[in-house]
Amino acid sequence: MTTSSLRQYLQTLETNGDLHRISEPVSWNLEASAVTMLLNEEDSAVPLFENVDSARLVGDPYRGTQRRPWERIALGLGLPSDLSYREFYEAVIERLKNPIDPVTVSTDDAPCKEEIQTGDDVDLLDFPWPYIHAGDGGRYSNLHTLVAPDPDSEWVDWSNHRTMIHDGETSSVLLLAGEQTPNLYYYKYEKRDRPMPVAIAVGVEPAVQYTSVMWIPTGRNEAEYAGGLKQEPVELVPCETNDLSVPATAELVIEGEILPNERRDEGPFGDYFGYMHGPRRSMPLFRVTGITHQTDPILPFCVEGTGVGHSENTTSSMEIGCVGPDATLGLRTAGFDVECCAPWKSTPRTIYAISTEKTNPSYLHDMANFIFTTWGMLHVDFFIFVDADVNPLNQREVLEALALHADPDADFHQFGVETMPKVPLNIYQTPTEKGDIQTGTSKAKTAKAYIDATSDGAGREAQPTHDVERRYRAQKILERAGVESSELSFVDPGEATQ
Repeated sequence: MTTSSLRQYLQTLETNGDLHRISEPVSWNLEASAVTMLLNEEDSAVPLFENVDSARLVGDPYRGTQRRPWERIALGLGLPSDLSYREFYEAVIERLKNPIDPVTVSTDDAPCKEEIQTGDDVDLLDFPWPYIHAGDGGRYSNLHTLVAPDPDSEWVDWSNHRTMIHDGETSSVLLLAGEQTPNLYYYKYEKRDRPMPVAIAVGVEPAVQYTSVMWIPTGRNEAEYAGGLKQEPVELVPCETNDLSVPATAELVIEGEILPNERRDEGPFGDYFGYMHGPRRSMPLFRVTGITHQTDPILPFCVEGTGVGHSENTTSSMEIGCVGPDATLGLRTAGFDVECCAPWKSTPRTIYAISTEKTNPSYLHDMANFIFTTWGMLHVDFFIFVDADVNPLNQREVLEALALHADPDADFHQFGVETMPKVPLNIYQTPTEKGDIQTGTSKAKTAKAYIDATSDGAGREAQPTHDVERRYRAQKILERAGVESSELSFVDPGEATQ
């Protein structure tokens, strides 16, 4: 079933018994995020807070389970939630290969236009933006789609950059040079002393949210890929105070402009690494010119960082369920023989594992060169190459490959000490290294690395010690003794070669 709005998606969750409706009053000041964090840690249902001042909040709506982080991502696309990771990745890849152009609808047909504020009526503080972590620099919107146009072409970029609310008319936006929308701002609009028109669509339909975090190539509109993901056109509607178009079923849209050479404090923020990111920094100023929204809007948010490696949140699940398939498709499109490219579950955006059948060193070096110089890879510092039969999402399998096949002398490769900017969110950087307030990127340059943990090479012909026959007989002994052994996934030795 096609899912065309956040509300429809939440209704599907509720039908599946996967939504907690919380009707008692809950504060946007740490309470909503604390409840969400506990439910995340318990792998429980998604919380919908129905009584938070003038609106509603939903905490981590796309967070998957620890064992299957892509489950709710699949649900938002109308895919079966019981797909294996390979089946899910291939289904998403097939849809991304068939983009569909968006359509424009009238204001009367757009749910996000039920209420309209412009001029003196605009007030960001009319809405319960959550204070997410104790120690954050302020209240945030951190799960939305930021729409910004290229001034030199027809391209309009969709992205996801958190914004910290300052007052009723302004916020600061985390823009790190090296990413698509920040590059438009720093190297085109600001250099020409022009404001960048922007719309922030909050509470968009699942396919739109998913494409906002994907590595869609520069110059290609995410709206087309969102249509491909949902297998029908995304509906757009014109803004009230600028020339942009936004997803018509969004819960709330903030229209405005990011001003040139204007900065406001941003952060600290409890980031995806699981640590409070600081120091407080200056980031570009967003000035609001209009707000449109549905009646009684639902504002989604993500509790970043908490329980890293032990619990999921929307960011970590989308990295696995959205960015992973997109990155896999990108490598295949570039001509590389890749089985799967997926993030390291415990620390999404820092390490990726790539499984491939072609494992000779020059081939892997060429792939690493493509990744680090073409994609930019502002966030990701390490890539681990493993054999095609290794599941990149299974950290035990990847660690086993590292332990058995990665020669510390020959297979660890530093790739370019000073090639591109480094994201200033890495906790191993000092405050001085995080520097450069002008473009929001680190003063230190990258020292990216890749590890060859494939079994290719001399001296690696050893055979594993397990054998199917012995495991099968052990299973039969356990069954006769009445001991459950289903999780061990034993197979009949006669079927082992099929």
